[in-house]
Amino acid sequence: MFWSDRIAHEIIASGSHKPYWVDDMFTPSGFAHIGSLRGPLVHDLAYRSLVDAGVKATFTYIFNDFDPVDGLPPELSRMKDELGKPLRLAKSPEPGFTSFAEYFTKDFQSVLVSLGVRAEFRSSWDMYHKGLFDGVIREALDNATRIQDIYQRVSGSKKRDKGWLPLQVICEKCGRLGTTRVHGWDGTMVEYTCEPDMVTWARGCGYTGKTSPFTDPNDSKHHPGKLPWKVDWPAHWKVLGVTIEGAGKDHSSAGGSRDIAKELCKDVFHIDNPYNLPYEFFLIGGKKMSSSKGLGLKGRDLTSLLPAEVGRFLFTRTDYRQAIEFDPMGTMAIPDLFDEYDRCWQAFIDGSDEGLARAFELSQIQDIPDKKAMFVPRFRDVANFMQLPNVDLVSKFSAIKGSALTKEEKAVLENRGKYARVWLDTYAPDEYRYRISTKSKQEYTFTKEQWLFLNALATIWQRVDDPEKMQSELFVLAKSQGIDLRSAFKALYLVVLDKEHGPRAGWLLKQFPVDAVVERLTLNTKEAVPDIAQGVSVIAKPEYILIDPKLKKSIPSISVGVALIKGVTITKTDPGLEKEKQEFLSTLAGLTTEKLGTYPELISYRKLYKEMGIDWHSRRPSPEALLRRIAVGKELYSVNTCVDAYNLVVMKHRISVGAFDADNVAFPTVLRFAGEGDEILLLGDTTPTKYTAKEIAYYDQNGGYNIDFNFRDAKRTMVTEQTKNIWINVDGVYDITPAAVEQSLQESVEVIMKYCGGTLEFQGVAA
Repeated sequence: MFWSDRIAHEIIASGSHKPYWVDDMFTPSGFAHIGSLRGPLVHDLAYRSLVDAGVKATFTYIFNDFDPVDGLPPELSRMKDELGKPLRLAKSPEPGFTSFAEYFTKDFQSVLVSLGVRAEFRSSWDMYHKGLFDGVIREALDNATRIQDIYQRVSGSKKRDKGWLPLQVICEKCGRLGTTRVHGWDGTMVEYTCEPDMVTWARGCGYTGKTSPFTDPNDSKHHPGKLPWKVDWPAHWKVLGVTIEGAGKDHSSAGGSRDIAKELCKDVFHIDNPYNLPYEFFLIGGKKMSSSKGLGLKGRDLTSLLPAEVGRFLFTRTDYRQAIEFDPMGTMAIPDLFDEYDRCWQAFIDGSDEGLARAFELSQIQDIPDKKAMFVPRFRDVANFMQLPNVDLVSKFSAIKGSALTKEEKAVLENRGKYARVWLDTYAPDEYRYRISTKSKQEYTFTKEQWLFLNALATIWQRVDDPEKMQSELFVLAKSQGIDLRSAFKALYLVVLDKEHGPRAGWLLKQFPVDAVVERLTLNTKEAVPDIAQGVSVIAKPEYILIDPKLKKSIPSISVGVALIKGVTITKTDPGLEKEKQEFLSTLAGLTTEKLGTYPELISYRKLYKEMGIDWHSRRPSPEALLRRIAVGKELYSVNTCVDAYNLVVMKHRISVGAFDADNVAFPTVLRFAGEGDEILLLGDTTPTKYTAKEIAYYDQNGGYNIDFNFRDAKRTMVTEQTKNIWINVDGVYDITPAAVEQSLQESVEVIMKYCGGTLEFQGVAA
């Protein structure tokens, strides 16, 4: 049974909530946030289910416009003089309205009506001023001591000052309500003081006077008293005859306002406690909506970002006892909501699921539509096709349907097109807004095969006009060149859109000027892409690593092996690792410093150092520094199981490997020429070292984290026994080929995980 029908069934079965009068309230002190819609819609759904169950029911919605203005949003800070005044007497923020209350009441009421809330709207101010509350005001004043005892007993609140009375009146001198304290009652008149410091948000004038708390039919300018809201709530129930009313679950917590209202019903007003609906919160990003804190969208925004039926469905689909999480900004929440709505619509048509069908029925604003088959265009498809040039949506979806759209289907498509435009313009994630990339093509680490595919596609692009034919040509080209389709399309989307995916390429890319697309697809592969040995795993991870185009142009042979290992456990030493170290060191017996100068890997690093203006005799590349210790008879130092493990691979292949604490690296990183005068605090130093503009270094978003390609690393990214995630760089240049880099990378990953564990997230060569 659907949740609102279950509520109706429980109410009717109880036999104790007659007549069936549903009620809810709202204080129009500002623009209501979307979360404020949950209450009226929960009550409206309960009311509709009662009516559908065949019983007579009433539904009222009260605007508490007798409450004081007790706060102002930043945009209304100019209205500080209105603080403390009743909402109905405070000035309107905008011309054309009689009061502060009317301005915000009309705004929220229009939203409720558009969402199909079928309540009779009433004004608390009017009810008080018609004398409807005179009786409950007298009961409250006569039972002031009992009410105070209930407050203290139920909520544990501090006992109020002697003479406290549960009433406020409008000060006859300054017109404020929120600053008055009633402290005398003789059965006819109340005595009050407009306290200067009673509240923090308004200042009373200090006036003391006497007034009648009741309506005076002979004096239209006289205002009755106003009960404080914890008393006012059950007083409304008695005045109206309410038998069903809930509120946010915070009001129903132990000792909360609902418990107090329940006791007031029993001991003061002598009525039955209404059926309670303690509904859960409406959340955005896991946080409760709050107008005062600026959290969430305004209620009026809902009908601008969603059709009324889908907006109502957002609240209908979820049981009132469960929180609603809805964050439309930069997410797929809106397309996902449409998908769910369509699923319920289909269930309504084919009768496949009673609960889903009922959710659809109760989401309708006017009459429930006929149960007939209907083609409904998927919202995200509408959004995708809308971004393509010269696309007629009716023709496109007629083709998808396989026949002409009916009048009703065209109306649905038009409606979805309207809201898809809103989503694309304001709420869609960036990856669903298709704009041609302005990123340098040289920044993409594509294989030579990928660039050959793109270059060939640039030629085809200029002679094929039809998007469908272009789509076919893409597949034919990929097959003829023997390139994996996934690899081909990934390169295409990245270089044109800077995204890894998108809608059908033949349609998408035809929206851009031919010259612009051709420019994006064209690159001289001989100059820009190094010859990479077959089988080398080349990866594009721009969110983690880039090689600066200026560096790539200056030294085309440069390449970097990268890997990310998560969840490692690093210790000081490991017996197995120590044994492996000793076994390897025994193979280096007889190594001399002269021999070091014959290794092509070390020669490559020395050559690079010379180009950087660095004397490699004083700053030796890390593989040479390690091997030199062995050659001159020094002991190999021990750091920890991670560093000691990959150092074995460094010495074996004479290729530099660097490991860094990934949690201290601000990604993305880039290998580039250093900035003249940039500073780095190197591991083991106490004062920073300055870079020169000729030096090559890895940088993250916080600056350089190593110096001279592989000489030394920064202290801030050092790997310690507390490190949990490791970022690895392997350095290739000149005769150190990408294939050699990949081999060192693979062995480094294997030996680190052998002694430190962890999970490999990815690895490959960024050429």
